[in-house]
Amino acid sequence: MGGPLILTLSCADQPGITARVTSFLYERGCNIIEAQQFNDRAGNEAGDRFFMRVAFDPDGIDSGRLGAEFSDFAKAHAMIWKLARQDRPCRVIIMVSKFDHCLVDLVYRWRTGELSIDPVAIVSNHPREIAIRSDIGEIPFHYLPVTPGTKDEQEAALRDLAEENQADLVVLARYMQIFSDAQARHFAGRCINIHHSFLPGFKGARPYTQAYERGVKIIGATAHFVTGDLDEGPIIHQDVERITHADSAADLVRKGRDIERRVLAEAVRLFVEERVLINGNRTVVFRA
Repeated sequence: MGGPLILTLSCADQPGITARVTSFLYERGCNIIEAQQFNDRAGNEAGDRFFMRVAFDPDGIDSGRLGAEFSDFAKAHAMIWKLARQDRPCRVIIMVSKFDHCLVDLVYRWRTGELSIDPVAIVSNHPREIAIRSDIGEIPFHYLPVTPGTKDEQEAALRDLAEENQADLVVLARYMQIFSDAQARHFAGRCINIHHSFLPGFKGARPYTQAYERGVKIIGATAHFVTGDLDEGPIIHQDVERITHADSAADLVRKGRDIERRVLAEAVRLFVEERVLINGNRTVVFRA
């Protein structure tokens, strides 16, 4: 039976669609706890689109039965939809290279109950297990090195790992490797990356130093879905921090890492709470 359920959906915008969805739930004795909608009338090639997120108490109705009944309803309206249990932690694989700040922050938020995730694996392209074992505890660690000759093999190993662990989400927590187009397609809509918002202005391994040398006044970070276009996937969350002339290059690095941590954590929270719906190259984010 379980606790509250979350229904998310999108379809062509049409009169009365909100009433039909809420009536469907009402007729089955469900009590709506939270409901949000968005009518995208941008006039794009796909036409006007409707997006909705509903959290509700099923009042003892089996979620499997409810989902089967809604499936017929959804087909009649050509909906893309998902029904999820609110109390089920999202099964997550976290990928990291040499910088651990985002990884450690996510693990801390999980341990304190701030993030409803279940970290099923930590993956790194560097042999980092000894260095981070005290931070990740008993979470399984997998060292999957990447070279031009082993990239296909490594990506296949990641796909197998995700399938074996029934992972709902892959988080690139400062994972400094580029997914192939095939890998990006495989994890489409369930892989989140974090990067500094200087791209494409400040590329390479030392973006904060470059920003310092140019005297920037604002730094930031962006969390987005991974696609085949490098760092150009649909944006989930962003944040910025102001910089003054008194800040050193080291200050920018420190502040930048702090922004990266909180932006990635918020993007993961929004995803696991079923608050992010992809809308072409953009997202619809239903905030609490």
